[in-house]
Amino acid sequence: MTEWYEDPRDRPPPIEVPHTELSPEALRGVIEAFVLREGTDYGERDIPHDTKLAQVQRQLERGEAKILFDPVTESVDLVVTNKVRPPSSS
Repeated sequence: MTEWYEDPRDRPPPIEVPHTELSPEALRGVIEAFVLREGTDYGERDIPHDTKLAQVQRQLERGEAKILFDPVTESVDLVVTNKVRPPSSS
């Protein structure tokens, strides 16, 4: 049962879960749920499922995405962060 909060400020915030703290199986499950979510758009090209999984895995490793656990809904979400990698100087 989801609790109702009269004031949204009383709602506990989501908790970041480091991807390195999940087992490989759990991490793959979180990534697959995100990739398979209806409405996820990868552009005009059709990208193979395994490629999509690898892309999200790399985003997590680079800090461009993070995993959040919502204690109210007891659900997990994967979100893009605002971290931008500086261009490499070659």
